[in-house]
Amino acid sequence: MKEIRIHARAGQGAITSAVLLAMAAFEEGKYALAFPHFGAERMGAPMNAFLRLSDKEIRVRSQISEPDYVIVIDATLMDGFDVIGGLKPDGVAIINSTAKPEELNLNTKARVYTVPGTEIAMETIGRPLANTSLLGAFAAATGEVGIEAVMKSVRARFPGAIGERNAEAARRAYEYIKGGA
Repeated sequence: MKEIRIHARAGQGAITSAVLLAMAAFEEGKYALAFPHFGAERMGAPMNAFLRLSDKEIRVRSQISEPDYVIVIDATLMDGFDVIGGLKPDGVAIINSTAKPEELNLNTKARVYTVPGTEIAMETIGRPLANTSLLGAFAAATGEVGIEAVMKSVRARFPGAIGERNAEAARRAYEYIKGGA
């Protein structure tokens, strides 16, 4: 079983991201369980979403404190929150940032990828919502789900033109990571 913790602020799409990844995994025949964790329930408040992926039925329902993967939708959370806390040494962190991974000075043995998710979202969606971009980056960096399954889940959640633009954001971030940026 692989465990994923997503860090964001309320309203940035962390819950939607977890659900979309779960849908993509399900599309590929895997089991998935996605759920949120809220502190103060207000727009902009720090929050987490969690996701478990497995080839077997998932019965664990607790929060994830030692994830295999971390996705950080809002890099400002890195000031004041240990977003990579508990990340396994062989894990992966995907961070929405234009900085190079080594510039972040993270104390981890895990692989760290940065992707300009907000910029990709502005170019493709026209809004600064980086969550679908980071799903493409996740697919590229981990191989846990394929980009086609991610794009299909995005299109199913957001039908029409907005779905196509979000799927394009995921594809572009996927290519950004695969291109070695």
